[in-house]
Amino acid sequence: MPESVHVAVGVITSTNDYHQTKYFLTKRLDSAHQGGKWEFPGGKVEKDETTAQALARELKEEINIEVLSCQPLTIITHDYGDKKVCLEVFVVDNYIGEPSAQEGQQQSWFMLEEFKNLDFPKANEAIIAKLVSCHLSSS
Repeated sequence: MPESVHVAVGVITSTNDYHQTKYFLTKRLDSAHQGGKWEFPGGKVEKDETTAQALARELKEEINIEVLSCQPLTIITHDYGDKKVCLEVFVVDNYIGEPSAQEGQQQSWFMLEEFKNLDFPKANEAIIAKLVSCHLSSS
């Protein structure tokens, strides 16, 4: 039985002059679990750190931003069969730096409506559904 991996996930947002929100995504390297799929950046929570500490560390390592503050969005558990994950997801809209993938992976900013054309890991579908429901309730 696979053990569960605790992951801190950052939904990195930027709002333009027209009050449109874009989301920063990276594409998993082909060699990684769920390789070749788009994802919200983040990574594994180490045993000696809080989720917020892990999020700040991972986002600094992966996309070179410094998190100033973040808000909890949701917690998702998903079983891929070969791996179980518990994703603790935060909206990160207050940070220093311009997100830039540091590990050679593809990157881009996307509007929420563009997500339907992208391939995400199954566990991310619940994050997207939550963002859509938040977006609809704020419209």
